[in-house]
Amino acid sequence: MHGDVSMTIDVVGNLVSHSSGVGRPAMFVLARAATYSALFIGLLLLFLPRRILSATGVIQPAAVGAWQVAGMLLGVSGAALALTCILTFVFVGRGTPAPFDPPRRLVVRGPYRLIRNPMYVGAGLALAGAALFYQSIPLLGYAGLFLVITHLFVVLYEEPTLRRTFATDYDAYCRQVGRWWPKL
Repeated sequence: MHGDVSMTIDVVGNLVSHSSGVGRPAMFVLARAATYSALFIGLLLLFLPRRILSATGVIQPAAVGAWQVAGMLLGVSGAALALTCILTFVFVGRGTPAPFDPPRRLVVRGPYRLIRNPMYVGAGLALAGAALFYQSIPLLGYAGLFLVITHLFVVLYEEPTLRRTFATDYDAYCRQVGRWWPKL
């Protein structure tokens, strides 16, 4: 499906990823991915949840208890998973999470070797962690809505697009790796 990735510095000092003899300025791809991810995270994972909390009168807990610790652990785990996926898209797939600037190679490494949509799972975990931290049912509802909309996006847009782009490689990947849960 793809070869090994190595990094070098080109003549003008750009970090370039190489795979199968083809190089792309990895720092340029990383900058694009960071920009798109910041917009996505800023809107869907920070701004809208903050608005939900504000609209429902939920405020920062006065003390950090077991619920808050559990929420922080879940949220940090989800954020770390999502960040790992973004970096995997950049350095293995040579693209970004944005549908209009996707990876140029089928990404089946890192978290993608276990499930096909770990980035969305990470975002959902981060939202669920925030809901747990604030003990907010409306925020938990938003996390559920996020996952339902994401599922529809994956099934109706992403998977057909990946099938057209990567054909038999993607079909083989789908047979081996579950959409949301690892296959045993």
